Amino acid sequence: MHALHQVLHAFFDLHSFTQDMPDVWAGFQINLKMMVIAEVLVLVLALALALLRGLPGPAAKPLRALAIAYTDFFRGTPIIIVAYFIGLGLPGLQLNFISTLSITTYGVIVLTLVYTAYVTEVYRAGIESVHPSQRAAARSLGLTYMQAMRYVIVPQAVRRVIPPLLNDFVGLQKDTALVSVIGVGEAAALAQNASSIDGNFVSYLVAAVFFILITIPLARFTDHLVATRERRERAQAF
Repeated sequence: MHALHQVLHAFFDLHSFTQDMPDVWAGFQINLKMMVIAEVLVLVLALALALLRGLPGPAAKPLRALAIAYTDFFRGTPIIIVAYFIGLGLPGLQLNFISTLSITTYGVIVLTLVYTAYVTEVYRAGIESVHPSQRAAARSLGLTYMQAMRYVIVPQAVRRVIPPLLNDFVGLQKDTALVSVIGVGEAAALAQNASSIDGNFVSYLVAAVFFILITIPLARFTDHLVATRERRERAQAF
């Protein structure tokens, strides 16, 4: 019984839960803000990078190589290292503009840099999944490469990659907690502060509940989209 009481006090104390909720919620609003801003930036930048990587012709080879290097670097580097590099390294440069941004802005930059690399590959897979005849038909009508992408290929590709995009954004939402290592006062950081004051770990449970309330609906919505697409594809096959 004593051991059970210790577990309940350490993780499920109702008084600590209600006491810590306002502070952790204030931090979680920063998580949400970073998530929304980063998602918008990632959607735009990743699409631009995917189109850049697909540019045809030898003249575009340096641009393609640059896009490949970017995606390889940020997909292969742990996000916490990127956070240290951006959140601690840039302020240390003592440059007027780049070193005086807010900690939250550095957090958004970190998330955008890393997830742009992942979402670029999602877009690229979607673009490559569109049958080459679609591109050939568009070019035969006199459309340029970018016009063919804009009006024919990208709309089809985006519809196909919505489920994996949502999966990446579930991951992005959770990874907003990692930027606490550079001093962002988000939910995980405030939960850690509350834990040190209360002498228990209930504040972490509060933070987990907030994250779950966002990630589980997103995950179920993604599953619904995947199931809907599979039913549509099966129906078209007959």
